[in-house]
Amino acid sequence: MASSMSLKLAFVAVLCLVVGAPQAQGAITCGQVISDLTPCIAYVRSNGAGGSVPAPCCNGIRSLNNAARTTLDHQSACNCIKGVTASIPGINFGLTNRLPGMCGVNIPYKFSATIDCKSVK
Repeated sequence: MASSMSLKLAFVAVLCLVVGAPQAQGAITCGQVISDLTPCIAYVRSNGAGGSVPAPCCNGIRSLNNAARTTLDHQSACNCIKGVTASIPGINFGLTNRLPGMCGVNIPYKFSATIDCKSVK
């Protein structure tokens, strides 16, 4: 219970920082990225417990993929994901990188805690 509460507090703190920060000039906002990918957090923290990817997670991945059309969009989304995941313990990046494919989406790069988002096209 305490772990769940601290996770929520950390997420809210990061959300406040991200929303308050100036956004890049891309069409994708960090708020949109967070909204689309929040349904995936429990799945990647539990190493895929429960089997299949939750439908809201896949829907969010598809929505974000459809919205991110330019290199700047991809870099903005990458920076947002990198910032948020840094505050969430237990993220399985191996599973995180398989999620898009499991949802029928092709992402041309692998995400990690140390990714240089400037390299994302």
